[in-house]
Amino acid sequence: MATRRVHPIVALRQLRQLIADPEDTSKVFEVIRAASGSSLRKGIKRFAALETGRRVLENEVDLLDTMRDRERLKALPRGTLGHTYYDFIYAESLSADGLVDASMSQGGALYDEMSPGVQRYAKRLRDQHDIWHTLTQYSRDELGEACLLGFTYAQTRNRGIGMIVLTGGWKLYKALGTPALRAIWQGFRSGLHASWLPGEDWEAMLELPIAEVRRLLAIRPPTAYWEVATP
Repeated sequence: MATRRVHPIVALRQLRQLIADPEDTSKVFEVIRAASGSSLRKGIKRFAALETGRRVLENEVDLLDTMRDRERLKALPRGTLGHTYYDFIYAESLSADGLVDASMSQGGALYDEMSPGVQRYAKRLRDQHDIWHTLTQYSRDELGEACLLGFTYAQTRNRGIGMIVLTGGWKLYKALGTPALRAIWQGFRSGLHASWLPGEDWEAMLELPIAEVRRLLAIRPPTAYWEVATP
């Protein structure tokens, strides 16, 4: 089942808990679970129509297997997407599995009732998050995450993500003023301008120079974010 019934009360309750503790990433997935609606159904339909999508679904390709291979990523030439991702994740003692653990809260309820194909697409989308961080140059600070979620909402039109962006944007506006909203808005606009990232062949893209990948996928530099985030 790719279309979920929207539960606004549940989503709002989880959203309040996320605001109280922004580090509790599991609440992000619980908001998405409660409010995603038809976004997965539309996404898997578009994904399955692509050559990359058909290959992933038919051959049961798991992007996480690739992103866990530290030695391969580290061995790629400096300046490639894969090596830059390695520096972003592993040089900071992080892990490709970080979002996996959060998404599997409550026994992996986010993926309950999904067909195998939809589940593979949904998990692949989850496992792209830090690749998108690397490409867009949004850091992992609170504003950087909000900007990337604005970008992600433009790409996926997931209403749960939209709710988080609006709520997080208001909180950041109170803390940082109008420049924070400008940065998040730019993230959303950049997401609209870019190619549809959920359908890209990331396994192949990792070996390309990151500057070339940004050009191919029309990724704009986050100038408004840098103005706020740079001391």
